[in-house]
Amino acid sequence: MKKVFIKKLLISVLIAIILSSTITAFFVTGENIDHQPLRVSDQERSLLLIKNQHAVLPAGLIDIFIERIMERNHISAVSAAIVHNDELLWTQGYGLADRERKTPAEPTTIYLVASISKTITATALMQLYEQGLFDLDDDINSYLNFSVRNPRYPDMPITFRMLLSHHSSMAVDPPTLFTRTFPGDLTIEGYPYPFYKELFSPGGIHYVPQMWTESRPGDDMNYANLGFGLLGYLVERFSGQSFEQYCQDHIFHPLDMYNTSFTVGSLASDRLARPYEYYQGVYYPYIQYTMMDYPAGGLRTTVVDLSHFLMAQMQNGTYNNVQLLAPESIQIMHTVQYPNHTGYNFKYGIGFQIWETQTGRHIGHSGGLFGVATLMVYRETDHTGIIMFLNKEIYTLRDQLAFANIERLLFLKALRFGVLSNNQIDSLSDLVQYNSIVANDFTHHP
Repeated sequence: MKKVFIKKLLISVLIAIILSSTITAFFVTGENIDHQPLRVSDQERSLLLIKNQHAVLPAGLIDIFIERIMERNHISAVSAAIVHNDELLWTQGYGLADRERKTPAEPTTIYLVASISKTITATALMQLYEQGLFDLDDDINSYLNFSVRNPRYPDMPITFRMLLSHHSSMAVDPPTLFTRTFPGDLTIEGYPYPFYKELFSPGGIHYVPQMWTESRPGDDMNYANLGFGLLGYLVERFSGQSFEQYCQDHIFHPLDMYNTSFTVGSLASDRLARPYEYYQGVYYPYIQYTMMDYPAGGLRTTVVDLSHFLMAQMQNGTYNNVQLLAPESIQIMHTVQYPNHTGYNFKYGIGFQIWETQTGRHIGHSGGLFGVATLMVYRETDHTGIIMFLNKEIYTLRDQLAFANIERLLFLKALRFGVLSNNQIDSLSDLVQYNSIVANDFTHHP
């Protein structure tokens, strides 16, 4: 807790320094100090600082702010959506989804969404849980064809609840664990089995002892992507289908998510957002890659498609008269599973991040990968949610400020629809703090 407070204080001090310098509008625009500062009027500056929490900003001005953030922070594309209860209120794309093809970003542009994928994987498991195939506190070894145990605690079971809430005692993925990304839909013979057997079995060809912490299972939270890869394999074991096919049959098609998949080859190539890295004045495109532990981060979708899923989560498991999950399962997923255990700026339910903010609980998930930064979140107080996809990786504090500002501006845009019961918007420093995991999700920057 003390470390979190100190980090939050440092962020606040940095923002204060930025705002008191000649680049007053940096925290909205990301203006580089080597360039001339952005010229803004007194009226614009008051809006940029957003001191009047009850003001409703003109929609066009918010769009201008978002575009300026993108320009100054070298974000090629943003697609975003606002939802309230069971209604998609607004969607829009900004910038270029593919700079080489000059393809504009649209609400129907398909992005890699990184760790938002975990909410889908958790939903798949909860559907199988509702069928009575397992209990959340069952030992996963009872359903696997190999053993998964922390070798320091060989007699302590690892349960579904632990895996789904990052409390299994698996470590935050060591950067050398394995090469996790590869082009397109290349398949790997022997994945997921016997790969996982060789990975989790001491003496196995892929075994890495650093994949385990010294904590007992259930004691501490460690954000372990590998655990969600294993959960994807358990979906296959229970259902008898591939993980992708199960999700298509039981989640994507029922929710009219027809531009959503874990396999890039099944999607329209001309609508894919290209991930980018900006370096020394040049936008370098990534190939359309996939990843080995794709149930943890390999989903591709649009803000429109994902809005259907978010609305189902917000509406007790129902979207357009389709019951995705029972209300009781939704409540479990949105409940912190280990209230006293966290070293993070968020807590965790079943596949969902939970943020306790100044404006109430926020529920959803963020994501970050090479050339990717994403967020799906809703405010529990008024059931207003936003979705935002960027085709740029979040790395530096400057990137995090830009990401947090876009989130904040989208909630300000939601004010125009009169759907927020509480006009107060979370502070910039809070949003930077809440979203810090995006900069260190799969890519492990120091």
